[in-house]
Amino acid sequence: MGIVAHVDAGKTSLTERLLYAAGVIDRVGRVDDGNTQTDSMDLERKRGITIRSAVVSFALGDLPVNLIDTPGHSDFIAEVERALSVLDGAVLVISAVEGVQPQTRLLMRTLDRLRIPTLLFVNKIDRVGARYDELLADIRRLLTPAAVPMESVAELGLRTASVVPLPLQRAEVSEMVAERNDSFLELYLEGAAADNAAELRRQVAKAEMYPVYFGSAMTGVGIAEVIEGIRTWLPRAIAVPEDELRARVFKVERGAAGQKIASARIVSGTLAARTSVAVHPVDGPAYQVRPSGIDVFGDGGRHPVDRAEAGQIVALRGLKSIRIGDQLGVRTADVGRLFAPPTLETVVSARDRVKLFQALTQLAEQDPLIRVRKADEITVSLYGEVQKEVIASLLESEYGVDVTFSETTPIHVERLIGTGAATREITEGPWAAGVGFRVSPVAEGIEYNLEVELGALPRAFHTAIEETVRLTLHQGLFGWEIPDIRVDLTHTAYWSPVTVAADFRRLVPLVLLQAIAEAGTTVLEPVNHFELDVPSDTVSRVLAHVAEHRGVVTQTSLTETQAHIEGTIPAATTHPFESMLPTLGRGEALLATSFDSYSPVPGPAPSRARTDGNPLNEKQYVLNLSRAV
Repeated sequence: MGIVAHVDAGKTSLTERLLYAAGVIDRVGRVDDGNTQTDSMDLERKRGITIRSAVVSFALGDLPVNLIDTPGHSDFIAEVERALSVLDGAVLVISAVEGVQPQTRLLMRTLDRLRIPTLLFVNKIDRVGARYDELLADIRRLLTPAAVPMESVAELGLRTASVVPLPLQRAEVSEMVAERNDSFLELYLEGAAADNAAELRRQVAKAEMYPVYFGSAMTGVGIAEVIEGIRTWLPRAIAVPEDELRARVFKVERGAAGQKIASARIVSGTLAARTSVAVHPVDGPAYQVRPSGIDVFGDGGRHPVDRAEAGQIVALRGLKSIRIGDQLGVRTADVGRLFAPPTLETVVSARDRVKLFQALTQLAEQDPLIRVRKADEITVSLYGEVQKEVIASLLESEYGVDVTFSETTPIHVERLIGTGAATREITEGPWAAGVGFRVSPVAEGIEYNLEVELGALPRAFHTAIEETVRLTLHQGLFGWEIPDIRVDLTHTAYWSPVTVAADFRRLVPLVLLQAIAEAGTTVLEPVNHFELDVPSDTVSRVLAHVAEHRGVVTQTSLTETQAHIEGTIPAATTHPFESMLPTLGRGEALLATSFDSYSPVPGPAPSRARTDGNPLNEKQYVLNLSRAV
């Protein structure tokens, strides 16, 4: 089970209450005091936010629960993405005061897309400004019309607030579940006795209905009801130890001795220590490993075992090449990318560049969306400014590296304009290899296809070609990644026993970039969607500055005192615009942004240095390589 929410909604506080109710801890920690069970990093305790997902296991009666506490801040959305890929059910926490926020909407859309059964928990009912009817209307309008309240609230907004259970056999519930089941609707219209609870349980399991609970994680009001809701409505996973092993890695960290520790969810089968198991990487061919040690999570901690079974979350040691997203045993369908990749990057500087690069490379193992580039300077990708503080803190505390950052800049991408092809015969260069490619644009993702016979080339050479293709696409003609492209391998040649895989690894970038140069690319910049609340009398000034920063307004709603504005704005101008808002909105402006899409860059296309130090000027890199050959 995962607990997800917008930052400061009370996610970690709810986790503490569940652990206390399960008897795992004997006192409830407070985020403000920095003594919560799942926030173990120094920076998490200092800032009062969750940065890395944490796993804790306990029992709610006869129901064993593996709970994953996830970050709420949008800068750490990658951590949430990994947790969602292994969940059976979730609790989405919403603040009764702040209500439905942009991150709440993003999380709800993702939970719905993955069809993860979910309870909604409205927290902070004892706070001044807490809402009930208005918030329920917002939940149904902004999140899902299938939200069914399980309780009402007495003395809302007071310290004495309490929850009052609502009867399940009421007309509102009958009508809502009847909308999604024709057989139930027929019984309801005929006035026959119908079991609302059974039908609601079935629809919650299919992620068609969402029970809504209320309470206060700080005081414990409503927590017993939420626990009963988890036990009643969220479907229990069916673990089959006898089936083939299926497991997915969702977290990688370093132990005290620097060794890799991979957290994985076992969906089916069994996993034994020191026994060979297949690993299916996110990209690349499968390989065999032998875990040197297995820990399982249970009773609030973790303990070593020789064998783990379906339904358990394990921490694996001895897997040197393991990465987040890798699958163990039998490969299953991938959930794909749930959230947009980072759209910002910054240059990182330190006295010892070698030590800095090694430390950042290890951090990137734990967060694959922290992409590290080493050209004339070392750069890392980011979701936002808060990540800078986190990376700086980790580098200092874990690696003893003191760093400084440059100003954050947007990460562009390249997209093919047309199709292109290139071939180099085995006799045309210093390498004992020949290869040909055809490239064309696609809507999304990298498609790699063979138009040659698989058996015409040794498997190791095919692996070298595909791996090098994917690496080459990290930097196109202008130095930016090409994320959406189809690459067809149209020709291969080799001399046995002279040819080695390194011949293909050196030749593939040249030929592939020649094909891309023939197709041509255009550079696109990231564009954010924004939601902005400002005082009504400041709207004209704010709209003028939105336009000045190349923003486009798509929706505006006005009341006597408040204006809500939605639209898009380039990532390059988002931060400068945000820095002006305190003045423009008299300190009352609230801005939330999230990645929306890519659009062509106005004016000359920006380029950046390749990792080999060669700056790209359109097709110059390809021409230089051709002359070298």
